[in-house]
Amino acid sequence: MTKTDPFGFDISVSADKKKRTRGRRGMSGAFETSQRVCEHAGCNEPGQYRAPKSPDHLDEYLWFCKDHVREYNLKWNFFHGVSEEEFEAQIDKDRVWERETKPFGNRDEQRAWSRLGVDDPHQVLGENATRNPGKPGGATRRLPPTERKALEILGAEDSWSKVEIRKQYKSLVKDLHPDMNGGNRADEDRLQEVVWAWDQIKDSRSFR
Repeated sequence: MTKTDPFGFDISVSADKKKRTRGRRGMSGAFETSQRVCEHAGCNEPGQYRAPKSPDHLDEYLWFCKDHVREYNLKWNFFHGVSEEEFEAQIDKDRVWERETKPFGNRDEQRAWSRLGVDDPHQVLGENATRNPGKPGGATRRLPPTERKALEILGAEDSWSKVEIRKQYKSLVKDLHPDMNGGNRADEDRLQEVVWAWDQIKDSRSFR
C-alpha cells in the first residue's frame, strides 16, 4: 500500500540515497564512486582513497589507490618540520583539549569591579565573606525529628544535658501557666506545646 504525501515530499530512505551528491564510501574507506586516478607517479589505478596533503592543509586531499595510500600513510608525520618547543607546546594544549585555563582576576574583571567601587570581589559579601560561620551552637548531634522539634519549642540546645533542659522547661511552665498569670489562659496552647516537648526529651536516650 502506497501513501501519497499531500505536500509532494518523498521521505523514504531510498529516495534520500538517490538525492545524495557525495560519493558512497565503502567499509574499507574507499570512495567507490570516485572517478579520480591515483596521484602516485606512474600509477594508473583508480584513486579511491584520500589522504590529507599536509598538517597545514588537513582539508585538502591527495587521492591514491589502496597500495599507494598505505605507503603514503606510513610516511606521514604530522609534526614534520615542527621544532621541539612547538611540539611540547602542542602536547600541553592537547592535555586540556586546547582549552587553556585562564587565571582568576584578569584585568577586565578588575576594571568591572572597580567601576562599582569594589577593590576585592569578596567585599560584596561583607566582613565574613571568606569565613565559614558553621552551624550555630557548634557541632550538632543527630536527633530524631520529634526531639529536634522539642528542642526548638523549649529554646534549648542539643549540647545541653537533660538537667539543663529540665530547668528550661520548668521556667517556661511557670511563665505560661494560668495560675502565674491571674487565670489568663491565652498561653494555654503554648503551654501544651512545652509539655509535649518535655515528654519527648525526658524519655530520650540522646541526652545524658
